[in-house]
Amino acid sequence: MSGTAPSLRAHPRVPSDPVSIAFCSSSGLYSKTVPRLKGVAFPALSSVVSKDQENVGSGMKALRAVALLGAGVTGLLGFASVASADEAEHGLEAPNYPWPHSGILSSYDHASIRRGHQVYQQVCASCHSMSLISFRDLVGVAYTEEEVKAMAAEIEVEDGPNDEGEMFMRPGKLSDRFPKPYSNEEAARFANGGAYPPDLSLITKARHNGQNYVYALLTGYRDPPAGVSIRDGLHYNPYFPGGAIAMPKMLNDGAVEYEDGTTATESQMGKDVVTFLSWAAEPEMEERKLMGFKWIFVLSLALLQAAYYRRLKWSVIKSRKLVLDVVN
Repeated sequence: MSGTAPSLRAHPRVPSDPVSIAFCSSSGLYSKTVPRLKGVAFPALSSVVSKDQENVGSGMKALRAVALLGAGVTGLLGFASVASADEAEHGLEAPNYPWPHSGILSSYDHASIRRGHQVYQQVCASCHSMSLISFRDLVGVAYTEEEVKAMAAEIEVEDGPNDEGEMFMRPGKLSDRFPKPYSNEEAARFANGGAYPPDLSLITKARHNGQNYVYALLTGYRDPPAGVSIRDGLHYNPYFPGGAIAMPKMLNDGAVEYEDGTTATESQMGKDVVTFLSWAAEPEMEERKLMGFKWIFVLSLALLQAAYYRRLKWSVIKSRKLVLDVVN
């Protein structure tokens, strides 16, 4: 191949070192040793590459931002759908109410327990049993012994057998349990359209968020929202799992006439009956709190005594100075 290679001169003002450069012309590929120019900046390929990398990096950042935004929106929608499904399956979460007996050293409102027992007798006892509570449990809590004896004598209890081997009916006494509205579960289901009214002895301990749940359930009846259909015999309550409950709304203003003259509003009756049910589930709560406070006080005194004894015994040992005589 023939042709003349283009000339390449070194910079006249800068000392140079020889360097071999390959270049291409229209006539072919040539290689020539030329001086290296020190201190002179040529347009480098690295600048072009860095610009491309900056463009690629900005594009990747935008892509990551879009991906994170999409993941956040997807997670939010997924959480909303899960929360909606959980609410439909387990019921609406009950709010927290300031119960007067929920404090560390707080006790039950015994007047409220008495009113709550009245609500249970007149409203709840026709369907719900409290098989773990005896009449004598009410003595000294909400009633006097004479009042409870008169209350127990109003019912008849099957007892026996007698000397002739027959069962007989007798008036109730303090040791008897609260009477059951139905003789067995089958009878209870038949009378309530297939639904079984649960025993209320431990209901505030047997349900999640017990006291708050029971109060919200009793006062939370609403008309079903648009798009929600409730079949005949059921009632809409958002706090009940599934939203459909067989028990109708039982607490209505003025449904009970309190003995102490308290106005029987829906919220007041709900608060009183939940207080009574809380006491039934934990009748030893006040004694437990008092015993715990006594133990904390005694252990605090023991801790102070132990700290003083430790300082008395070890202060001399910790502050003494030991001298080692290596000569003698």
